Amino acid sequence: MNSLIVIALLVTYVGGVWKFWTGFEKTNFNRNLTTRLSMSMLWPFLLVNKSYRKNFTKALKG
Repeated sequence: MNSLIVIALLVTYVGGVWKFWTGFEKTNFNRNLTTRLSMSMLWPFLLVNKSYRKNFTKALKG
């Protein structure tokens, strides 16, 4: 049962990274590789920031 939870969390995390990475052009963030990579990898932690949440939503609608 615990392994299913871990797999579900991992799939959600990777899905979020992928969606944000592919929709990054629609955000207001600086368009360089370092910013794109760091914001894509840290998306669960950055969601507490209102500005990031708005941009994350823009990227997901991509």
